[in-house]
Amino acid sequence: MSDALRPHRGVLILVFGIIGIVLCFPLGIAAWVMGKGDLGAIDRGEMDPTGRGMTQAGMIIGIIATALAAIAIVIWALVLAGALFATAAGH
Repeated sequence: MSDALRPHRGVLILVFGIIGIVLCFPLGIAAWVMGKGDLGAIDRGEMDPTGRGMTQAGMIIGIIATALAAIAIVIWALVLAGALFATAAGH
């Protein structure tokens, strides 16, 4: 068995978080989940710890992207429901 640490994925997680907040919220979820897992692996000594900062930043951005997407979905659903009720009331 090798004592080599797995390389960190901090850059990937950070990029996923940024893209998740700008374009595609499922990547924000991926950044959150991957970041959580990688931080656990870093804490257990299984992964290269030099990527901790990027991994934390990507995970936090992923959490923000997910929260913003959830808020947007709720607002969209309320607007859609309001439009449906307004249309139904008009008939």
